[in-house]
Amino acid sequence: MNMFPVVTGFMSYGQQTIRATRYIAQSFITTLSHTNRLPITIHYPYEKSITPERFRGRIHFEFDKCIACEVCVRVCPIDLPVVDWRFEKDIKRKQLLNYGIDFGVCIFCGNCVEYCPTSCLPMTEEYELSTYDRHELNYNQIALSRLPVSIMGDYTIQTIRNSSESKINKEKSSNSRTITDY
Repeated sequence: MNMFPVVTGFMSYGQQTIRATRYIAQSFITTLSHTNRLPITIHYPYEKSITPERFRGRIHFEFDKCIACEVCVRVCPIDLPVVDWRFEKDIKRKQLLNYGIDFGVCIFCGNCVEYCPTSCLPMTEEYELSTYDRHELNYNQIALSRLPVSIMGDYTIQTIRNSSESKINKEKSSNSRTITDY
């Protein structure tokens, strides 16, 4: 009768050992299944990922289209755009003097772009806004009107789409063997 608890203790120890071995084997299988996958590393300054279609990048400003209605300021959750204008009595319209956005504070929500009645504020695919001085992120209408260099059009940068396709093609050509090769 004294042997029964010892035997059940050994059985539960054996079951725990088998369970632990099973978990280790499952993790090993998961690790080994990832060995045949391509790396996803991006060598950033030389390779850039292609932004999705509705990516919210830097805002582009078209001075000629703006009617100084200040809708962008009213819909902005942080009242960020600075719009300076004066009323021209001759033509009975607002004359835009200055427009600016501080991208150090901007949350890139896209409300200003969505609610602009003249569509003078489209978002671009530019995401490289890092600077050493935060005051350089204050963009006026001249800086905002600068068009960004498209990633696809920059010949010095290899895009991820092109580099991953070339890696896949290289692998396919090295892995595709005919029966006569063996």
